[in-house]
Amino acid sequence: MTKPGWETVGSNRTLLWGLTMAERTARLARSSGLREGHAAPVVIANAATAFDPAWFRHAAAEPGLVLTLGGVPALAHARTESEAEALRRAMRAQQPLADTGSLTVLAYEDGPTIMNKQLRKRETPFLLALTPQTLRQAERASYFGAYKGVTDILTKYLWPEWALVLTRLAAKIGMTPNMVTAIGAILCVAATVAFAHGHYWSGMAMGLVFMVLDTVDGKLARCTVTSSWWGNVFDHGIDLVHPPFWWWFWATGLATWGLALDTSTFWWVQGAIQGGYVLQRLIEGVFMRQNDMMHIHVWRKFDSQFRLITARRNPNMIILLVAMLFARPDLGIIAVAWWTVLSCAVHAVRLIQARLIVARGGPITSWLAEDSA
Repeated sequence: MTKPGWETVGSNRTLLWGLTMAERTARLARSSGLREGHAAPVVIANAATAFDPAWFRHAAAEPGLVLTLGGVPALAHARTESEAEALRRAMRAQQPLADTGSLTVLAYEDGPTIMNKQLRKRETPFLLALTPQTLRQAERASYFGAYKGVTDILTKYLWPEWALVLTRLAAKIGMTPNMVTAIGAILCVAATVAFAHGHYWSGMAMGLVFMVLDTVDGKLARCTVTSSWWGNVFDHGIDLVHPPFWWWFWATGLATWGLALDTSTFWWVQGAIQGGYVLQRLIEGVFMRQNDMMHIHVWRKFDSQFRLITARRNPNMIILLVAMLFARPDLGIIAVAWWTVLSCAVHAVRLIQARLIVARGGPITSWLAEDSA
C-alpha cells in the first residue's frame, strides 16, 4: 500500500505551541512516516482547525476518512486526486463537502472515540477552530491530550496543572524537551546525594521538582511534536535507572538519624525492593510479548486502577513522605519493601491468569479497546 503524503490547506496566523498549522502538520506527518508530497493518496489538514495528533494518525491509517467540525472538513485522507480536490475546495471555502461520494464522514460533534495505544486510553481527542480567542483552550486541550490515560496517582491527579504552567513557559522561551530532561537529571542526582546523607526533606523537595519535570519533558515533546529517539532514550533511561539508587541510599542515610537498619533487615529490605523492581518490570515485559505488546496495566479496569498505586517511584514516595511526617524514615523504607512485594504478587497473579485464559483459547484484549461510542 502506498503511503499517503500530506498537505495543509489555508493559512492561520494563530500559532499553537509556537508552530503554524502547516509546521505542526509537517512534523506530525514526518513522525508518522508519511511520504513527502501532495499527490494522492494524501492526508489533508485544514489550517483553520487544531487537532490532537491521535486524529492525524487515525486519519492516516483510514483511507477515505473525513473528520468534520461543524460540517466542514478538518482532516481527511483522500484516496484520489478528485477526492483531494473536492476536499481542498471545501476547506478553502470553509463549507461542507458538496458530495461525500464514497468517503466516510466522521462528525466530531457526534463524539466518536478512538483508541490511542501510545497513551493507553480510549477517548474523543480534541478538535476545535483555532483562533486567538481559542488559543488557550487549544493549548490546554493539546496538553491534556498528551497525558497517558493509565499512570500513577500523582502524575494523573497532582502534577497536571503545575506541569502545564511549566510546559507553557518552556515552549515560550524555546526550551527543548532534552533541556528539561537534563535539568531533571541534575536534580535527580542531587536528590540521591541528599538521601545518602540523610537529608530526606531536601532530597524529597528536589525529587518533587524532578518528578514534575519528568512530566513536563514528555508533554513538551508531544505538544511541540519534537519527540526523538535520543530524547526517549534519555528520558526513559533516567526513569528506569534511578529508583533503585534512591531506595538504596535512603536506607544507608538512616545511619545519620540513628535509625540504621540491622544487617539482616537492610538486606531483606533491599532484596525485596531491588528484586521486586526488576521482577515487576520483567512481568510487564513478558505480558507484553505474550499479548501482542499490550501493557498489563490496560488489560482490565482493575489493572488500570492498580497502576495508580502500584510500587513505582511516585507511589513509593508517598509512602516515604507519610513516614517522614512521623520522623520515621526507617519505617518508610520498610513499608516500601512490603508494598513492592505485594505489588509484584498482584502482577504475577495477573500474568498467570492471562496465561490460563490464552491456554483455554480465550482472547486477551484491553478494556480500553471496547468501543463506548
